[in-house]
Amino acid sequence: MDFLSLFIIYLLLVLGSVVLVCICSGRKQSFPARGLSCIIQISSFITPTWLQRPTQRVLQRVFHTRSCLFVVLHLALQVAVYGEYSWEVFGYCQELEFSIHYLLLPYLLLAVNMGFFILCSMTNPGVCNSCIHRFDHHCVWVNNCIGAFNTRYFLIYLLTLTAMAADLAILTSAFFIQVVLLSNMMLGSYIDDQGQEHAVEIFFLIQHLFLTFPRIVFMLGFVIVLSLVLGAYCCFTLYLALTNQTSNEWYKARRYECSCCRTLQPHDKHIVYRNIYFQGVLVNLKEIFKPLNLYKEKKKT
Repeated sequence: MDFLSLFIIYLLLVLGSVVLVCICSGRKQSFPARGLSCIIQISSFITPTWLQRPTQRVLQRVFHTRSCLFVVLHLALQVAVYGEYSWEVFGYCQELEFSIHYLLLPYLLLAVNMGFFILCSMTNPGVCNSCIHRFDHHCVWVNNCIGAFNTRYFLIYLLTLTAMAADLAILTSAFFIQVVLLSNMMLGSYIDDQGQEHAVEIFFLIQHLFLTFPRIVFMLGFVIVLSLVLGAYCCFTLYLALTNQTSNEWYKARRYECSCCRTLQPHDKHIVYRNIYFQGVLVNLKEIFKPLNLYKEKKKT
């Protein structure tokens, strides 16, 4: 199989992983959920009529109710990435005399991340299965709703997950840079199929690294894309935390503004949603990391 075929397969796998991460984020009434709705609508044109309704029910149940499916997928992805890192990247980086502290940092982040993953998954978010205090969204990756009593765990889980992906991407990229610099590959030349000699260029370098370290290159592409996706989502979640909003409230506010824009006349004043829960950054963060216990308040009254 030639390089072009392998590279196309690689791109398809990376793009498929990106789509999976985006669609399976479990954010009801958000962009990934709307993307899932689009996929359902498109598939309805090629799916038999008798199969459409059961398929929609299965998808809604999988993405918006408690299920171990994505927890298993979550753990499988982590095992695959860390397995490749431990099997090849860690050993190669040791041979290149990377600092052991930098090489062990991903494992420390993994331990912290798994701890908060368990807390986020096992903690009762509010009044589960009926009415959740400070409901944010249902997250399929932790198999739990995100509410008042586990938002702080979810926030730290998300931060450490983003840091894990970014750290692995940086270490793997540094490994490839070291390989290229130590081998003086950019100063060499190669002979093509027609027997002509050419200086090493970027495309040839990528081809060489891909064919020499295919699993590491695939892992690098995945963690880079994952870092970008998680980084953007992490910034959005921090913005919600600092402004004392939930993603559910944020989406409904945007939908309210859009509906008002469609109904207002051109001469009417534009209606802007105002967040009445903003109490200052410190108070907002305190409400997340030390949430009000409704049960204790009821007992006092």
